[in-house]
Amino acid sequence: MRCPAIERSAPTVVGHRVAVKAWLPFVLAIAAGFPTLAEVGEKPSPAVRFYVAENGHDQWSGGTPEPDTNRTDGPWRSLAPLADAVENCLRENPAAAIEVIVRPGRYELSSPVVLKFSQRKGNRLVIRGEQPLTALISGGRRIMNWVPATAVNDLPSQLPAESRPHVFVAELKDSGIGDYGSPGGGGIELYYQDAPMTLARWPNEGFVKIADVLNEQPFTTHGIAGDKVGKFVYEGSQQDRWQLEKDPWVHGYWFWDWSDQRHAIQSVDPEKHIITVKPPYHNYGYRKGQWYYGFNLLCELDAPGEWYLDREQGRLYFWPPNSVKTVSELLEGQPTVSCLNSLIEISDGENVEIADLVLAHTRGTAIRLVNCKGCRVSNSQLYLLGGWGIAIQGGQGCHVSGCQLRLLGEGGISATGGDRPSLTSAGHIIEGNEISHYGRIHPMYRPGVSIGGVGQSVIRNHIHHAPHQAVGFSGNNHLIAFNEIDHVCLESNDAGAIYAGRDWTMRGTQIVSNYFHHISGFEDRGCMGVYLDDMFCGTVIRKNVFYRVTRAAFIGGGRDNLVENNLFIECRPAVHVDA
Repeated sequence: MRCPAIERSAPTVVGHRVAVKAWLPFVLAIAAGFPTLAEVGEKPSPAVRFYVAENGHDQWSGGTPEPDTNRTDGPWRSLAPLADAVENCLRENPAAAIEVIVRPGRYELSSPVVLKFSQRKGNRLVIRGEQPLTALISGGRRIMNWVPATAVNDLPSQLPAESRPHVFVAELKDSGIGDYGSPGGGGIELYYQDAPMTLARWPNEGFVKIADVLNEQPFTTHGIAGDKVGKFVYEGSQQDRWQLEKDPWVHGYWFWDWSDQRHAIQSVDPEKHIITVKPPYHNYGYRKGQWYYGFNLLCELDAPGEWYLDREQGRLYFWPPNSVKTVSELLEGQPTVSCLNSLIEISDGENVEIADLVLAHTRGTAIRLVNCKGCRVSNSQLYLLGGWGIAIQGGQGCHVSGCQLRLLGEGGISATGGDRPSLTSAGHIIEGNEISHYGRIHPMYRPGVSIGGVGQSVIRNHIHHAPHQAVGFSGNNHLIAFNEIDHVCLESNDAGAIYAGRDWTMRGTQIVSNYFHHISGFEDRGCMGVYLDDMFCGTVIRKNVFYRVTRAAFIGGGRDNLVENNLFIECRPAVHVDA
């Protein structure tokens, strides 16, 4: 594939930002007394444009926004040709700046877009929506071959009779989908009407408590008794029928309120009311009174919005949430299953920008930037994901701004980089994003923003409605400022909206001018606003507002921490210090 004809035009900043005329930098440079590019013999990089459109074809050049009259050339149909096209363009013109414009539509990827730029330094690559948030990049597949369950002759006995008039069935293998992953996480999910559906479970909401443990390997820690063996007693008869399930699972907070695990069930003893889970057992053990629920249970498919996949047969069962009566009505909600682990992976990139796109339907992290410099993700929506939204690993000066991240299976944005021995900053910036309703699958220690290394900034974000932390940090010299954080730690106790712990050397972080409100823990038992746990040191908590946050600032035994000029309203206690 050859590089299309270049378009020489004024450089622009894409998305919602203001266009900049090509001559403006030169006027400013002359006014400042600096030589212009023309004076030093350089020329602006020409812009090479590719287009993606629903009426395109991946065998075409991608050089025009519409097909030609003979339909022999035009835009691409997906982003699949991008990596080869970029490589070819840079081979022909190493100075080329490249812009990929994705026209409105839905684009299902058959594999992730993987860009490796070991030879490309400095030139600009932009992948953007033609219009903001009208182009969907999907890692899923719409499922079309549904039939009513009542028309299926070999329904298993576990599917409740009262559910059958409401359930539809699809054979995923007929759609070419045979890799389903594990119910324990990282596996297939079902989305419908822009929402994740619920893998059939009991109870339908909330948890049930462990009636007792068997004390086969008893222990006591902090005065609390437990059992190291994954066997426990349940109450009532509801769980008796789980013994007939093909692949039943439980998810629980087995000993501490801040540590969860998903377990496959090994056996159910209905006579003794004992559930035994498959090893490895939970690291902290099990104790009476802790909470759990069962899932991946066909016998519990009893409510609108629930689904179940028989992984042996590849048969998907689904009860739609909106009283659907016909297959055509069902298809209006665009039922989609996740297939890919990621959407865009960039290694060793410089000045790459992803903007104005919608990214959805992955089993893992949607965008991954590895050892990248000056790369940006802006003005985009990332949702309906099984893993993280964006992961920045290493590199320097990457920026995520103006994005909305929600309905995520794990955390929102993670960023690491820099060198701790020399305290060299990576300078990644997470700014002006809204991050909410994350941690759907793995709720603990998957914060809205996770930062590590040296010198990252988390500023002006709104992080809310999540089971655990808003911001988790490690490393040195970070800035966490001007964020609004509320309704987090909804499923955990002994937890912090902002959390760090267990290393005396991780100093120098500033937590400044944030607004924390309505943070009270699971069942309103209480948690922390800023939690410096287990001897964490050298952190400044200054000029924040805490409103209705239990234990707003918690210093767990560390040194050289400063709590200064904060406003505490209805926080009991406002500050806790132990040593």
